[in-house]
Amino acid sequence: MSNEKIVIVTAKVHDVFIETMKQKGYAIQYLPTITYNELLQIIDNATGLIITTRLSIDKKILDKALKLQWIGRMGSGMELIDVAYAESKGVLCVSSPEGNSNAVAEHALGLLLNLMNHISSSHNEIKNGDWLREENRGVELSGKTVGIIGFGNTGSAFAKLLSSFDVNILANDKYKVDFDSDRIKKVKLDELCCNADIISFHVPLTDETKYMANETFFNNLLKKPYILNCSRGGVVQTSALINALKRNLITGVGLDVLENENLSNQSVFEKAEMSYLTQQSNVLLTPHIAGYSKEAFYKMSKLIIEKLNI
Repeated sequence: MSNEKIVIVTAKVHDVFIETMKQKGYAIQYLPTITYNELLQIIDNATGLIITTRLSIDKKILDKALKLQWIGRMGSGMELIDVAYAESKGVLCVSSPEGNSNAVAEHALGLLLNLMNHISSSHNEIKNGDWLREENRGVELSGKTVGIIGFGNTGSAFAKLLSSFDVNILANDKYKVDFDSDRIKKVKLDELCCNADIISFHVPLTDETKYMANETFFNNLLKKPYILNCSRGGVVQTSALINALKRNLITGVGLDVLENENLSNQSVFEKAEMSYLTQQSNVLLTPHIAGYSKEAFYKMSKLIIEKLNI
């Protein structure tokens, strides 16, 4: 019994992951609602660990995980894992950002086209008995300049989808080089802010990107762009975003992520911000589902298996 290989799965995964791990001789503890404290009590028996965005895998957890050999992160972003400490203890850490990058890109494009053509807002007007055509005259994406901040898996996937829209693409990524092409120009952030009609965030949440879109960022915008965020809620400072909306510095907003996504546990101030955002016809909110497609659900599980090579 002591030699049993146990994988604790702390999030929903595709059946292909469970079935494959069992075939490889692993015992699966499927606990998609487990809390941090509950995980702390059982992590000492785990050979492998699967997580998404709920639980922080910190030094306290890792110090108790005496048998742990690997951690698999479904999706992108390793900010909840103390990767350096895990690797210092010989724990392999892998993620699967390639698995849901297309899903995120499609969702971002959907938000953008919805905003530019007043799809959801005019639908709500019709439900209320209003048939308003002139007020809902759309804006075409073709010919616009799109700024992509972060040109990794999801940023480049978004650029690929945009290739058929005859747009100019400005990309900012200080850690990636040699991605300039005939249709993509690598630029500094200030140049992107000055020239983009649309700005889409595709960066991880780090100390460097926390509140990247703050008051200074919005004050530097020149073309009243649409703002999209399908990365992490903390990248965009909500209070600064709301001020930008009130000051007419931006045309519309599409957010798939929030600073605090636990709506039942928001502060009075956060609830007031949410109330404001949900009342704006030029704001679209979705519940962190951009990378949550059925296809991505399968691909992320397959990629984790391949990268673990076990």
